[in-house]
Amino acid sequence: MSGPLLDADRLTKAYGRTIALRGVSLTVSPGEAVGLLGPNGAGKTTTVKILTGLVRPSSGTARLFGHPATDPAARTRLGYLPELFRFPDWMTGAQVVSFHAELAGVSRPDRAARVRAVLEEVGLGARGRDRVSAYSKGMSQRLGLAQAIVGRPELLLLDEPTSALDPVGRRDVRELVSSLKADGVAVVLNSHLLSEVERVCDRVVVIDKGHVKFSGTLDQLTGEGPSLHVTVGRTDEELVPALAEFGRATVSGNDVQVTLGPPWDDVPDEAAEQVAGVVTNGPWGLRGLAVSRASLEDAFVSMVSRGDT
Repeated sequence: MSGPLLDADRLTKAYGRTIALRGVSLTVSPGEAVGLLGPNGAGKTTTVKILTGLVRPSSGTARLFGHPATDPAARTRLGYLPELFRFPDWMTGAQVVSFHAELAGVSRPDRAARVRAVLEEVGLGARGRDRVSAYSKGMSQRLGLAQAIVGRPELLLLDEPTSALDPVGRRDVRELVSSLKADGVAVVLNSHLLSEVERVCDRVVVIDKGHVKFSGTLDQLTGEGPSLHVTVGRTDEELVPALAEFGRATVSGNDVQVTLGPPWDDVPDEAAEQVAGVVTNGPWGLRGLAVSRASLEDAFVSMVSRGDT
């Protein structure tokens, strides 16, 4: 479809006298990964529940694939991993995923093969016949991911998908999200692990106290893209022009800061190699070079610590 797969407009939600959301707007397009960030109690999970039709907003609208989020037909194209979930202990992992495949409309002839493929994809290929009661927290989290993608959703909502996973599991989730994006699947990732968001998301939306405090790219949030810190043996008036093709260069003593511009800002490591070659082949003498990336954590903490909205 043309236009966003998900379109939330000025969502508000009140639980009695407690206001959970205050005019939250959000759009997600095909093949896009959007990180939903915010401190505990900011309204992230309430937003996700409204988008899945589990909670009705006090005002505003939420649409999936052009239909109201409460429309069951729209939700058949949606995959969802909630923050807190439990599967029946007496079922096997394969039975859990098969049940969700049936709910997602996977035909009976295709179901068994699809279940096997999905369990393999999340790293449970050898444990599908085991009962859920024998699963560790990390295995249960992988099973939750399996049920979320078994119906081949066009939009995937992941609420803290790496909360119980070890570093290997978190890497597997990153690779899974990247693979889904490449196939045109849109992903909304709600996570407190900012390093995971940095690695897989195209945009971020920061919610604090029910308000959207920021919506945009990571570079827009951090205020700048990657840069290079270069230490040279000597400087002269030719140094800055020699580095101009890489971005904006400023000199302080024997230190040079190069704020990378396009296209080098997308390949900072390659830019570092090229800059090293320029400096080494010139009269300046290369003494040191480091790639510097602005911290999402610093920008996020600074933003949610402020009282403005």
